[in-house]
Amino acid sequence: MSALTLYRRALALLYAQPGALWLTLAGVALAVVRLAEPILFGRVIDALSQGTDAYRVIGLWALFGLAGIAASALTAVAADRLAHRARLGAMAQALASALALPPAWHAERGTGAVLRSITAGAGALFGLWLGMLREHLASVVSLVLLIPAAIGMDVRMGAILILLGAVYLVLNTLVIRRTRAGQRAVETEAGRLHGRVGDVIGNVTVVQSYGRIGSELAALDGVMRDYLTAQTPVLTWWGLLSVLTRAAATLAMVAIFSVGAWLSARGEITLGEIVAFGAFAGMVIGQLDRLSGFVSGVVREAAVLGDYFELVDAGAADPDLPGARPLPAPLKGEVRFEGVSFRYPGAAQGVEALDFAVAAGQTVALVGATGSGKSTTLALLQRLRRPDAGRITIDGHDISDITAASLRGAQAVVFQEAGLLNRSIAENIALGRIDASEAEIEAAALRAEAHDFIVEKPGGYGFRIGERGASLSGGERQRIALARAILKDAPLLLLDEATSALDPATEARIKRAVEVLRKGRTTFVIAHRLSTIAHADQILVFERGRIVERGRYAELLARGGRFAEMVRAGELPPETEAA
Repeated sequence: MSALTLYRRALALLYAQPGALWLTLAGVALAVVRLAEPILFGRVIDALSQGTDAYRVIGLWALFGLAGIAASALTAVAADRLAHRARLGAMAQALASALALPPAWHAERGTGAVLRSITAGAGALFGLWLGMLREHLASVVSLVLLIPAAIGMDVRMGAILILLGAVYLVLNTLVIRRTRAGQRAVETEAGRLHGRVGDVIGNVTVVQSYGRIGSELAALDGVMRDYLTAQTPVLTWWGLLSVLTRAAATLAMVAIFSVGAWLSARGEITLGEIVAFGAFAGMVIGQLDRLSGFVSGVVREAAVLGDYFELVDAGAADPDLPGARPLPAPLKGEVRFEGVSFRYPGAAQGVEALDFAVAAGQTVALVGATGSGKSTTLALLQRLRRPDAGRITIDGHDISDITAASLRGAQAVVFQEAGLLNRSIAENIALGRIDASEAEIEAAALRAEAHDFIVEKPGGYGFRIGERGASLSGGERQRIALARAILKDAPLLLLDEATSALDPATEARIKRAVEVLRKGRTTFVIAHRLSTIAHADQILVFERGRIVERGRYAELLARGGRFAEMVRAGELPPETEAA
């Protein structure tokens, strides 16, 4: 995406804000005031040198000056407020897009890089908007009006100002072209740096327990050096631009007064006009410096803005097709996969030709080795991925033709990672239904066998659980996740069984809570224990993305196929006994 395209998109976001147009008009008025001041200044000098009455012109000059000061102050305050409001809106838009994207997208980029796209992108937009509203709009208008005004006073002196502007334009264009690829490399290294930091902070317990602090800091130092190596040539070019433009400005000022002195000696220009052109030159230099800094800032931030808009565009790709409609209520929960195939881009993993049906209220268990397609199947049912071929229906409705909100509203999900937020226990349970009352939250916790341990926590249901539930045990986290699903009361239930690696007593409690949750719901279980699948209405055995066996527990054992081999090999361990 070119810098010009990014700038246009940034302005479109700004002008979606109320009040932006009025601030633009104020900036134009401010530019007119700024242009009038050098002209009036020159006339004051002429009046004083010629011995005529200068007070009227001085009064007019003072009036314009005071008006300019007042307009600048008001514009600065209003622009600051508008830019801050727009920045928060930009962050909210990017966050909404990020939340709409599938987990695989986040896993590929990393939490640190995604956060940088949101925060750094919104920060870059804020700087662009504030600079444009406060100064750069007025600078552009001033330059546009100044050229004809200067030429109208004297073509020769005006030509010097035009030449100065051309030099600034050529130098900026040269540096922009020289640094475009380098700046992209800088942002790539910055993304690596933020991703590395986010990865380490997100796994700080592992880093500490394995004594990896020193080695991680050393590795981070290497990433920082790569970042500086990429940044140094870019900074050198922009530093060189600053020197060259300053030299051009000095030469232009010398030329203004040299040519002005020559023309004055010939009687072709007045002293006041020379002073006015000197002020014009100062204005042109100041405005071009601001615009040069602004352009360089836009170019330097182009990669950041590009990442921001890439995130917005990725999430803004509406998951709903045109004409999508919500699932009708009440929902029975009959699910069918009809010839469903999917392959991850650039990988061999996925699923192939899935054909099966689950009647309303039934439980289907998905078993198989890691990478066999079980999780992908559930991701397709949630529409976190779209099939490359085939279709999935719920009560006869193709999920591609229904709204994502109604589809996910009909599903409750409990995976091995409980997925808890750094909020209170009550707030985490209420994610299942935001409008739930305290009594409903407590009732869900009771059914999930979580109430007893919750009331023992400081503050009870108001206890803040820490990032990812760090202040809770594994069993407590799972029971809160189950309470959340119970509260949601959705007709479809998706479970990645989370009882492994828990102590037997906790595992038994969670199993009882799961049985409560499964009643009357169509349930999909990624199964890891025989106890979970023994009573399933249907067992689907996955291998390399295909269903190689299906049936009930006893049928599959008697058949002596892949499922029976998994049982004999201990790939599906039996239920542990509570102590």
